[in-house]
Amino acid sequence: MRVQKIILMLSAGLLPFVSSGSETLQTIRSERISMPLEYRLDGVVEARQQATLSAEVAGKIEEVNFDVDDFVEKGEVVLRIRDLEYRAQQQKARAAVDEAQANLQDAQLEFRRSQDLLKQKLISQAQFDRDRANLKAAQARRASAEANLAQAEEQLAYTVVRAPYSGVVVQRHVEPGESVNPGNPIMTGYALGQLRVSASVPQSIIGSLRQNREARVILLEDEQEVAVTRITIHPFANPQNHSFPIRLDLPQMDDRLYPGMLVKVAVTIGSQRRLLLPQQALVSRSEVNAVYLVDTDGNVSMRQVRPGNRYGEQVEILAGLDENEIVALDPVRAGIEYKRQLDAVR
Repeated sequence: MRVQKIILMLSAGLLPFVSSGSETLQTIRSERISMPLEYRLDGVVEARQQATLSAEVAGKIEEVNFDVDDFVEKGEVVLRIRDLEYRAQQQKARAAVDEAQANLQDAQLEFRRSQDLLKQKLISQAQFDRDRANLKAAQARRASAEANLAQAEEQLAYTVVRAPYSGVVVQRHVEPGESVNPGNPIMTGYALGQLRVSASVPQSIIGSLRQNREARVILLEDEQEVAVTRITIHPFANPQNHSFPIRLDLPQMDDRLYPGMLVKVAVTIGSQRRLLLPQQALVSRSEVNAVYLVDTDGNVSMRQVRPGNRYGEQVEILAGLDENEIVALDPVRAGIEYKRQLDAVR
């Protein structure tokens, strides 16, 4: 991420140690860094892969193996529908295939005999044509019987409902003993960890987002950042509020995020030079924030500053500090040196 690169640049700007009596102070020179200019909006977490399983055949439910919040592995049996009728249809279809196959074999033998007799001119052409037609009809009856068997086996397979992917059950629509028809919802679930964030971008900044194609997702609880693997921008605006819907795909996640949660989305709309310091250099007492400055002679002074947003371990300084000033990284040691210098003056 760009913020991490900036942190490395700041770390590389560390100055040599400055002597302070028996202690040493590590310092850094303040400088302005080109940072992404971001616009923050609200986003909602949603599942990238979510589906509602529906009944494919009619029947009475014999068992339901999972409930809400259960994790289901791909291919596991979610539900079973009573299959007695469908097994009977399968057996009937299989018997029809056997019968059609036997009739086809008889028709093939009869046709071969007709071929030999026709060569010997012992039967008429009309008789041969009838035997050939009977063979074709027997072949068609076998094909039809095989199609009916395949359909019966498919209907039987539909009585066992399996999970299409690994995920978590979010809604259960049926109970054992209920009767269902084709199309009735059975269970709803989403793929665990495969999440995305939906947000709406104002018309005024959509051009900048299309140009930069950069965004961050920020958790509300601890301000931690989540990487974005892909940004999808809708090609047209919502006519009600004139904003553009966007989707931000997230990497495989742990249990920090769930569908329906609210997050912040920071989209990059340009760049801006910001004065950044490591958070460790900032001294915070009550509502006062300050830093310790070190001049070229090793003198330490304290100056009040106004901090802004944090970027990882760095904090933006909005006022009270200029570029190229030397700041102590260890406020405790700097405070001791500052007090020692004051005492020496007195």
